[in-house]
Amino acid sequence: MLRQVIVTMMGNVDAGKSQTIDMIKNTSIVKSEPGKITQTIKAYNVSIEVIKKIVGGLDTSKIKLPGLLFVDTPGHASFNNLRKRGGALADIAVLVVDINEGIKPQTKESMEILKETKTPFVIALNKIDLIPGWSCHNNKALLENISSQTSSVQESLETKLYDLVGKFFGNGFTVDRFDRIQDYTQIVAAIPLSAKTGEGVPELLMVLTGLAQRFLEDSLKCDVDGPAKGTVLEVIEEKGLGKTFDTIIYDGVIKKGDQIVVGTLEQPLITKVKAIFTTENNKLKPIDEAHAAIGVKLSCSESKGVISGMPILVANENVDKAIENIIEQVEETTFDLDEDGIVIKADSIGSLEALLGTLKEKGFNVKRASVGDISKKDIAEADSSNDKLNRVILGFRINPFESEKVSVICSNVIYTLIENFEKWRAEKQSEIDVEVWKGVKRPFKIKILVGCIFRQSNPAVVGIEILSGTVKAGINVFKDDKALAELKSIQKDGKTISEAKEGDEIAASFPGVTAGRQIKEGDILYSELTEEEFRKFKELKKYLNDGEVQLLKEIAEIKRKNNSVWGIG
Repeated sequence: MLRQVIVTMMGNVDAGKSQTIDMIKNTSIVKSEPGKITQTIKAYNVSIEVIKKIVGGLDTSKIKLPGLLFVDTPGHASFNNLRKRGGALADIAVLVVDINEGIKPQTKESMEILKETKTPFVIALNKIDLIPGWSCHNNKALLENISSQTSSVQESLETKLYDLVGKFFGNGFTVDRFDRIQDYTQIVAAIPLSAKTGEGVPELLMVLTGLAQRFLEDSLKCDVDGPAKGTVLEVIEEKGLGKTFDTIIYDGVIKKGDQIVVGTLEQPLITKVKAIFTTENNKLKPIDEAHAAIGVKLSCSESKGVISGMPILVANENVDKAIENIIEQVEETTFDLDEDGIVIKADSIGSLEALLGTLKEKGFNVKRASVGDISKKDIAEADSSNDKLNRVILGFRINPFESEKVSVICSNVIYTLIENFEKWRAEKQSEIDVEVWKGVKRPFKIKILVGCIFRQSNPAVVGIEILSGTVKAGINVFKDDKALAELKSIQKDGKTISEAKEGDEIAASFPGVTAGRQIKEGDILYSELTEEEFRKFKELKKYLNDGEVQLLKEIAEIKRKNNSVWGIG
């Protein structure tokens, strides 16, 4: 038997995602007889009969699906928690984008998750009613409606559409308007709509059911009367009930009194279903049983260790087999971690996977990833790293935390969290650089400029060009592997300065030498280095730029003309 298609809404917080859901709800209720739409926990069913009435004259003759189950859970974490063995449970997603505002950080976040999970999706280009000059005709089919708009409005719509098409292409997706697509396996369908007026909503439902019927039929087959299989969306404290599990049942039936096995990060939990609830008029309604696919709230005798994203199996019989199955499913979420790296925390398995995937993509190492608030063990783990850039904990959708030992960065948006982390790393790297270079003389190479002998002796003052490195006063220089003099002071535009960098032209004083004798116009001079200092630079190689690395090689070559093992070892 085919179950309902599980549809998840994604997108930026202000793109109109909730309004789109509400419009589909309201349209379904208005156009259907009582009882045709079933409200459930964080989800609602829209039967195929209701869909056929909503889409009106559009061809639905080939649609055999029972309907759509919209999962009304905000954020990508809930999307990632929609999982079943072998992959994501969400059959298809709707990515809601404000056609006037375009792609936002959470839109990109959603795209990355859809790409990573290989979940098919369509794009709802919302808020067409806010295009200047738009005339609402919600009694017409969308394409007819668009054609009836003025030429300037149609041109504006096309401009906005193809600006977004270009941006989606830049993020790895080929997109076009739904009616212009020949091959839906290669191109993502975009449906212009207004969640406020309902324009385009029938077309959205038509595209969703059509794609599901054509490409997802095999994955929708389920046993509605066998032992239930499900996924915990959220663990919520309910007054009078204690901890409850908001759950999507995607296969089989679950009944009051059933014994279930639920995944945890330790051993699976065996518990009894005390009560099952759906909602009616935003109030909990107890029911005796629930068949796939549906969203329900479960009140159980035990709840210890259960977190969002964990699998559930009804196990009135074959408990050992169910436990083995749950363990295997939980092991599928084991993370590929590094020997050294940062520590990350999140509110759910789905959030943790999303954060870890983004960090890995950006090349960051992670040595500990776990669900829940920050613990003393997390602090100790982060503090134990030899690399100061790894002494940090990233918290995604968890309670903020302060620590004197390590840095803690928290946010409810992945991209904000990553940006703050990268900013912290840059600042920390600057601190490390300052600490590393304390007392260390950076190498330099200079050239005495022609026509710039300002004073011949006591001290000699000449103009120099810095060919490489960083020049500071008080450092000895050499010429042709012979010690020459101390570079006593440096000036630029008549003012004494503390340092100068590659490309600068400055005046420098050299006591103890005479210009025209020991130093001449065009001479190349190098900063003096001891063998111990040279070996120290080799240890600090990662802090040197390419020019400084090459400069050190030049200095070593000069020194080794008289001592073949200079600086080696």
